[in-house]
Amino acid sequence: MPPAVILFTLVKILLLLVVLLTAVAYAVLFERKVVARMQSRWGPTRVGPHGLLQPLADAVKLLTKEDITPSSAFRFIYTMAPLLSLVFALLAFAVIPFGPPLTLGGVDAFQVADPDIGLLFLFAVSSMGVYGITLAGWSSNSKYSLLGSLRSTAQMISYELAVGLSVIGVLLMTGSLSLRTIVDAQAGTYWGFLPRWHVFPQIVGFFCFYVGAIAETNRLPFDMPEAETELVAGYHTEYSSMKFAMFFMAEYANMVAVSCVATVLFFGGWHGPLFGPPSLQVVLPLFWFALKVFCFLFVYVWLRGTLPRFRYDQLMAFGWKFLMPVALGNVILTSFVIVAWPALSRFWS
Repeated sequence: MPPAVILFTLVKILLLLVVLLTAVAYAVLFERKVVARMQSRWGPTRVGPHGLLQPLADAVKLLTKEDITPSSAFRFIYTMAPLLSLVFALLAFAVIPFGPPLTLGGVDAFQVADPDIGLLFLFAVSSMGVYGITLAGWSSNSKYSLLGSLRSTAQMISYELAVGLSVIGVLLMTGSLSLRTIVDAQAGTYWGFLPRWHVFPQIVGFFCFYVGAIAETNRLPFDMPEAETELVAGYHTEYSSMKFAMFFMAEYANMVAVSCVATVLFFGGWHGPLFGPPSLQVVLPLFWFALKVFCFLFVYVWLRGTLPRFRYDQLMAFGWKFLMPVALGNVILTSFVIVAWPALSRFWS
């Protein structure tokens, strides 16, 4: 591989990490502000204009706090667990396309890699993230942490099946595991005005995917692994300083990743109206992609501010008795339509 290609790839990865970690930091501020307004409060306002420097203050606080390790903890695994969670959360962004093909220095500017099995890679790394939580709970040698990690493992197994089944309808429609190919299949319109987004023929699949993804990221109303009223803080009860910050960063990175994947699979990715001069048309796809991701993040915060937490038995029953059968039914219905009514299936092909 030419040195210039390696250099451009490394620069692209570095820029992606900087943008992503900045977005994670300000996603925390965004959530605090929105939830505060829902509760008739102001939220952070003291650090910087309108509280815009609050993420920087939080980072300094977490970096300078004392790092306490319980004397009875398994030190090596206790230290590695938050790093595992963060690494697997960031790996998901390696295959997500953020914009149309644009070659700079021999590499694609808006995607780190485009393997033919990009969606399979996403499911693989997202499934591995639960190991960090499980090992953290076990290695802390705390009953609260252990219960939280066990809940997270059971929750991941329960909802991973529904999430996997929910995207099969999209795969049947596009015939590819490549995320860029899936986005390209959503270009154009139905009947001249309705976007060719997969969310319209696959509305049931999208519902199953998004609900299951919220459960997998341990967010309200599915935040059983860290339920404060029952488990103090769950799997990260014994963590402090930068190790706790890594779990926090991993959670919000997973939220951004889920929002990006939902945008790519069901909402047309970067496709949207193009207008203006050529320079603006280069930027607009990135804007549409970011806007769609922002909307999904707002829904995350909205759910946290409005819904109560499930009981554990309700959470498991919802995953096994409702979500998985619905996702499986969507796969069967989509397959039947493709085989029985070729004319109808050509409508979205």
